Amino acid sequence: MPGKNSGSTKPPIRLKIQQQIFEFAVDEGIELADALKHHGYDFDDLVYEESHQWDVPRPKPLIDYKTKASGIPLVSFFTGCGGMDIGFEAAGYKHIAAFEFNELFCKTLRKNRPNWKVFGPPTHSGDVSNIAEVIETLEEIVPPNFNGVFAGGPPCQPFSIASNQRFHKSGENFKRIGFKNETDGNLLFDYVNIVKHFRPTCFLIENVPGLRDLDGGEQLSEAIKELINVGYKVDSPLVLNAADFGVPQFRERLFVIGSRNGKSPTYPAPMEMHFGSGSVLSRNQGKANNTETRIHKLNSVQRYCGLDYGQRDQLGRVDRLNPRIPSKTVIAGGTNGGGRSHLHPEIPRTLSVRECARLQTFPDEYTFVGSTARQFTQVGNAVPPVLAAQLGLAIASSVFRAS
Repeated sequence: MPGKNSGSTKPPIRLKIQQQIFEFAVDEGIELADALKHHGYDFDDLVYEESHQWDVPRPKPLIDYKTKASGIPLVSFFTGCGGMDIGFEAAGYKHIAAFEFNELFCKTLRKNRPNWKVFGPPTHSGDVSNIAEVIETLEEIVPPNFNGVFAGGPPCQPFSIASNQRFHKSGENFKRIGFKNETDGNLLFDYVNIVKHFRPTCFLIENVPGLRDLDGGEQLSEAIKELINVGYKVDSPLVLNAADFGVPQFRERLFVIGSRNGKSPTYPAPMEMHFGSGSVLSRNQGKANNTETRIHKLNSVQRYCGLDYGQRDQLGRVDRLNPRIPSKTVIAGGTNGGGRSHLHPEIPRTLSVRECARLQTFPDEYTFVGSTARQFTQVGNAVPPVLAAQLGLAIASSVFRAS
């Protein structure tokens, strides 16, 4: 995507014409989308009252992290739409299996990587809490003392601040309930038990920072202690901000890495610069899939038009992105799905799934299936592939390096 605000195939609407279209919609009593169409425009032609030309450096795309195949085998759990997996794939890992219990997410995985072994609906439960089933399935393809990597991010909702901000402060769900959650809150230990059974050379745990802080860190410490007791050397949990690793988005995630071959796992080194959201966003979304945008009401667009870079629309609780700095965290909500994406830096509308995927560093050819709302869910829950690639490279060079 171009880094300069010049990617449209036609000039955007001038403010005077835009205001006339707004007035036309009111006078005719029609929706803004219809008024725009009547005048030969669409939402992508809209402009803010204040905009500037900008040019920002572009980050390396995932393909630039592609390295000579190391052949290190990878098994993933709670795979989601595959952000972690395609990052490790770019780093040269050999994908062995993925476990995902959501059938829609499995469809996305199978569409993009038809040769992967995806264990999930409709042919498998894909449910990590069903430890016996997972072990039975994996024993057919993975030996004990597995010379590879297990990677997994147990569902983070019980520990997520953003998740609980959806609830009223007086409600019982307002505080992060963590391990009191009877299902998702226990999946970390289900995953730990699977690691202990197969004893892979290396494991990786990914979650939101709240997992580290909950109960003073007692639960995470207990999980790590169990892994140390079976021979793992575990690095201290570390929170990484994706913006420090070439992702045009502020996104903090917690990682725990352990190895059982005596070598200390390391993390990738932060980069010296950040990349702005404008490095991957322009007016022209191109011919990629998942480019559908929300059909906004006139009053919403009128409010958005008056926003400056980085300013929030308080009524809609959405922010106009600043093209020169990384985006705010891409969230799992979307069209009719519990939340909205941020506002495009140069078009007064919320982002499409594809634009969010670009902020997450997914390649444009990677397609998300399902309703638009569920596409947003998949993208918002994913590990940025570019960050995952750097984790994979760091693990390969530290844990699997030749003695």
